[in-house]
Amino acid sequence: MQKRYFLLAALYLLANFSVQAQTYQTLLKGGHLIDAKNNINKVMDVAIQDGKIAAIAANIDPKMAKQVIDITGKYVTPGLIDIHGHVFAGTDPDGQLENGFSSLAADGFTFRVGVTTIVDAGDAGAETFDLFKKNVIDKVQTRVLAFLNISKKGMYGDENSLEQQNNSFFDAQMAADVAKHYKDHIVGIKVAHYHKSDWVAVDRAVEAGKLANMPIMVDFGGTVPRLSLEELFLRKMRPGDIFTHTYGELIRTKETIVDLETKKLKPFVLEARRRGVIFDVGHGGGSFTFSQAIPATQQGFFPETISTDLHTGSMNSAMKDQLNVMSKFMAMNMPLADAVKASTWAAAKAIKHEELGHLSVGAIADVTVLNLREGKFGFYDVARFKQDGKNLLECEMTIKGGRIVYDLNALSFPMAK
Repeated sequence: MQKRYFLLAALYLLANFSVQAQTYQTLLKGGHLIDAKNNINKVMDVAIQDGKIAAIAANIDPKMAKQVIDITGKYVTPGLIDIHGHVFAGTDPDGQLENGFSSLAADGFTFRVGVTTIVDAGDAGAETFDLFKKNVIDKVQTRVLAFLNISKKGMYGDENSLEQQNNSFFDAQMAADVAKHYKDHIVGIKVAHYHKSDWVAVDRAVEAGKLANMPIMVDFGGTVPRLSLEELFLRKMRPGDIFTHTYGELIRTKETIVDLETKKLKPFVLEARRRGVIFDVGHGGGSFTFSQAIPATQQGFFPETISTDLHTGSMNSAMKDQLNVMSKFMAMNMPLADAVKASTWAAAKAIKHEELGHLSVGAIADVTVLNLREGKFGFYDVARFKQDGKNLLECEMTIKGGRIVYDLNALSFPMAK
């Protein structure tokens, strides 16, 4: 009897030790980690516990984890950050991007492409942000941040509507007050779709940015006569402000960064980069052309941040999604590690949310697992010209705050019996 007692006690202690030894909830085993902040670009194991990154090492004992997921041959990155999307979805037939049908329900178009954070680019203004927060930000699983439109009415109606062209709606103090009140959700001020040949919208946005101590994002152009891009970059925008639609080309109404005749990058663009202006992709349905992107990248001018300008028009056209845009730049010889950085750590810094975009121990466990497919793939621009590429990124798994929210091939599930 005594022998049996000691045996049971030993088994209990062994079982208890085994449970205690499992110090991690999830272990991603064998993947190639790309983490720009920590300068990691090699095979590393990633352990997750309590929604945070618990350990990063070349070889973590699988016995230490309750769940082990073999991702050998795949790439592991911080959760992707798309700093230019449109997710103030709603049912207002006149709302367009604000509370309308052109914006998208975030959760349907983020996790499946590895995006854990998306920044809405100006759908809501100071008078409508409460509704956006209540109906979208507070309801979705995706982390939704926002640039607040300098127009207090937001992106209501079409581009020529009163709400986007009336100077009286550009209230810098009101925008700054709302931005500061919602500082956990609002990352900056957006100016867009203003078609008058003056600087009112940009100047008010900069004023609001100064008052709120936040960057601005500028969607520039669409004016006849055109405004000067050099003046915008060198005399209006501040270091840390973001220029989106960098590789767009609207010949009559928008100046380009690459000279249309010589195909040379304009010198003031490089000067602006040295000043600290951030150049973002913002692909969209009408704002990316190979005629700008190819010569620019051939001269070494790649974007600091890669973003989609996601909406119903762009997603079914040349843009597709975040991974497609990253793959498109890889087809123009942007290294994979740089494309990942532009969609993670560089993006986090641009929006001043440096708790995101990296997998340091203790960081939020937003993780993306990617397949790098090899073959012949085609990409096209908004002018409907094509570029071939040898690689296409595909999302295998997305983890948000330590929880698996997308699993393409059921790698995290047990086999059926």
